[in-house]
Amino acid sequence: MFKNIKESQITISELMLPSHSNFSGKIHGGYILNLMDQIAFACASKHSRNYCVTASVNKVDFLNPIDVGELVTLKASVNYTGRTSMVIGVRVESENIQTGNKKHCNSSYFTMVAKDETGKNVPVPGIILDSEQSIRRFSRSIARQAQAKKRSNSFKASEFKIDDYIALLKDHNAKVEL
Repeated sequence: MFKNIKESQITISELMLPSHSNFSGKIHGGYILNLMDQIAFACASKHSRNYCVTASVNKVDFLNPIDVGELVTLKASVNYTGRTSMVIGVRVESENIQTGNKKHCNSSYFTMVAKDETGKNVPVPGIILDSEQSIRRFSRSIARQAQAKKRSNSFKASEFKIDDYIALLKDHNAKVEL
């Protein structure tokens, strides 16, 4: 079975309150991550029609701070479907509701796994790629998975070769004392 990406897309908006802020008046990154996880869950669950869990989060860069009083909008979309997992793209924007100025605050990719009532992984519907953008996003997810596998394999304790990396450390804020 295959589903249209638009069927599962979700957008939520929330006003940022003082209770969401840190001591400098900016919104806690952890609060935004919580919202991102919630919308990724909702999008994945809507697509799969099953309870979903977060398996991993790929790179969250906080590009712009969010101020108290701004309206934050999160958008989630299924970018990739595997057998039991999905990659959900999440975009966060904030808007100053007085000026209308909008900022892209961050984007990230949540790998979500569909579960049945007993906690076992269950197959998910595939997605219909109907635009160049959807093909680009699906392909980027495939490439990201391959890079992550290569990266984790080269740093496994059993595979790591210190001679391949020791020279690299000289230009960094570290002192080697073996």
